[in-house]
Amino acid sequence: MVDTPEDIRLVVLDMAGTTVADGGLVEQAFAAAAGRLGADPDAMLDYVRATMGESKISVFRHLFGEEAKAQEANRAFEKAYSELVDGGRVAALPGAREAIEALTSQGRTVVLTTGFARTTQDAILAALGWQDLVPLTLCPADAGGRGRPFPDMVLTAFLRTAAADDVRQIAVVGDTSFDMLTGVRAGAGVVAGVLTGAHDADALRAAGARHVLDSVADLPRVLG
Repeated sequence: MVDTPEDIRLVVLDMAGTTVADGGLVEQAFAAAAGRLGADPDAMLDYVRATMGESKISVFRHLFGEEAKAQEANRAFEKAYSELVDGGRVAALPGAREAIEALTSQGRTVVLTTGFARTTQDAILAALGWQDLVPLTLCPADAGGRGRPFPDMVLTAFLRTAAADDVRQIAVVGDTSFDMLTGVRAGAGVVAGVLTGAHDADALRAAGARHVLDSVADLPRVLG
């Protein structure tokens, strides 16, 4: 841990559930994808909910076993999610944009990450008008293909931005236990969970959260 949160120079923020409200679109898109493959979504939803925050292709590899079917399911999921996004079904969580702007005004670099594919991430950013909000956005493909709970996206943000001199100057913030585990594995100085998404405070703390916030809107005050 850093001596004080004020030492944080790089803030890596999750999107869906942390800065973006999608109204349960992940589950809806998963159900659509499962249906297209002739699978029973109800039999799989518990696992999907438990693994919120993990790279979606990793979830499908677990559920479908063989790589070809996992890739097919992932493509169907991304298509269904993008269609829902295009239908105006996503919005910024209250105070999220303001928090990002406040962190930037404090001299910190903010990076947005996701477990979705690049095309879906770009669709969400466009729907919100956030294309130029931060200097870098990352999906698993940008980090060699490994998403959460691996630390690769956080470390890619560290290397690409050169905003921090030490991984302990990184804050990782998300709404799932996988976000927390990612921050811990990356050696981040601040690992913070928010209660606007998939997992509750106990799950976040069990996975390594040192701070649990009502929402990302509280983050600029916590970091100071």
